[in-house]
Amino acid sequence: MDNVFSWLENTWLAEIIRSTAYLYPMLESIHIIGIALLIGPAAAFDLRLLGAGQQMLRVTTAANHLLRLSHVGFVIAAVTGVALFLPGANLIADRGSAPWKLGLILLAGISILIFHRRTYRNVADWDTNQPTPIAARCAAVVSLTSWTGVTITGRLLAYT
Repeated sequence: MDNVFSWLENTWLAEIIRSTAYLYPMLESIHIIGIALLIGPAAAFDLRLLGAGQQMLRVTTAANHLLRLSHVGFVIAAVTGVALFLPGANLIADRGSAPWKLGLILLAGISILIFHRRTYRNVADWDTNQPTPIAARCAAVVSLTSWTGVTITGRLLAYT
């Protein structure tokens, strides 16, 4: 695996990121904006699934407005995250929090996939004035917990 990380560190893109003044901190800043656009709307949607604003806002309305923004944030965070990983792939991969961060991203992704493929398909039955199904509430808790963990472990990459 070290060979893969060494290869990544020696790619032309890693060299540009490493050698261009202020590019790495700019990517970090854009990464944080992406994280905010991902987690903020996702958390608001998860809170709606947990019952916040149930009388005021349909689940589908919340999904239509919040999840699109969250998808944009995910793309920004993913692209900049890969770019930030490249110049120091060996060092970052050796950090104790790295497998936790990747595992939590995977957990969040699996939870999202299950939610949208199964639970959300029947949203018309519980969109308004109905209790949110336990599966949707569980997905919201998994989402809130995993994205919080991704944020914490991502921050720990600089220290562990």
